[in-house]
Amino acid sequence: MVVTQENVAVDGSRRLSPQEIADTLRERIRVGDLKAGDRLPTQAELAEEFGVERGTVRQALRALQDDGLLTNVSKGSPPRIAEPAPARGEPLPTMVALGPRLSEAFSVPRVRVDVVCHTSETLMLALSEPLRLIHEGRIRPDSIDFRVLMPSRDINLAFPVLVEDHAEPDPVPVQDHAEPDPVHQRWLQMRNAQAQVLQHNLHAVRSTHHIDVHVTFRALPFTPPVKLYLLNGEEALLGYYMLTRREEEWESRNLEMYDALGSQSLLFSFLKRAGHRDAVFVEESQKWFDALWETITTDMTLS
Repeated sequence: MVVTQENVAVDGSRRLSPQEIADTLRERIRVGDLKAGDRLPTQAELAEEFGVERGTVRQALRALQDDGLLTNVSKGSPPRIAEPAPARGEPLPTMVALGPRLSEAFSVPRVRVDVVCHTSETLMLALSEPLRLIHEGRIRPDSIDFRVLMPSRDINLAFPVLVEDHAEPDPVPVQDHAEPDPVHQRWLQMRNAQAQVLQHNLHAVRSTHHIDVHVTFRALPFTPPVKLYLLNGEEALLGYYMLTRREEEWESRNLEMYDALGSQSLLFSFLKRAGHRDAVFVEESQKWFDALWETITTDMTLS
């Protein structure tokens, strides 16, 4: 490093650069001296520790934020160490990837999560991590707004579907007097039960922590082939529903069906700050979601 006048203290000793301070803090995170959820010292305390001006500390913190190592970076309070997140370019199964990304999204004052999914099972389970952090007092958003799109109960689902029914050369339309489809009944019970748990768990932090919470569901007139999570308008997580043939016992009947295990879908992350291509994808995904929400979807009754 070239030593310039800016890097020299009054007593002639060399001052640390923002990069060197960031590297020092990064090493403390790596070895576990600073753990996920821990608060950093204040900027004044860091400036005193490293013998630099606060502006130098702010530059170091911005570098750590850009690396995804800090959350809640604001003027009001010291930032926290971020939960580990999937590495860029390395998609992970939804069940593994979604919890840390939601925890990161919940670190801002106003949380907005928009979701397109087949059922909310994975979302319901992944939400336990940020809600735990709220109950532990490690994060506290001012408001939480969830909007969830799932298939309507009134459509013929593309999946799950009985293998024997799908074998027909030309599917016969369902008549009012036809026997209820057990696969559809199973899916509907799951969709409603999981959504009710999701809604209950989010509303619980409203009563216990006085956080402004809104949870709204709307019904799609089609079966989505992908799952999409939009986090605070800054990140889009996209996963494909991979169909497989499997069997499951339901109400004393063995159901052989084509279905998708959403928890195993790999999630591909697109970050608005990552560059033009990712930014456009996030923006277009948000426009697509908003258009569906405001046009062809309908109110959903969880019963």
